Amino acid sequence: MIPTLTVISIAATAQGTEVYKNVPLSLVNNHVVRLGVMTEPFYWHYHPNSDETFLVTEGAIYIDLENQTVELAAGQLFTVPANVKHCTRPKGNRSVNLTFELADMQTVKC
Repeated sequence: MIPTLTVISIAATAQGTEVYKNVPLSLVNNHVVRLGVMTEPFYWHYHPNSDETFLVTEGAIYIDLENQTVELAAGQLFTVPANVKHCTRPKGNRSVNLTFELADMQTVKC
């Protein structure tokens, strides 16, 4: 975790990463902000105790839900409610996004 009262450069933190990366950047009350560099799909899962919000900062991602696929481009935000099964994957070779979720979020693999 990056110490509080620190300026964080999202672009610099993500730069040069060509493999999957998920880094906690900051705690905000009982939530965590994570930087995700996605180069491959993440497995199907859900979170029984937390919503999960995605904000794409570079590239684009797909969020597969049971009945639809949501495409997010840079600058777009989408929230997956708790208990909703989903799978995230980059559109293309690489994407960068921020996720906002409970710090003690549970992940259940489907």
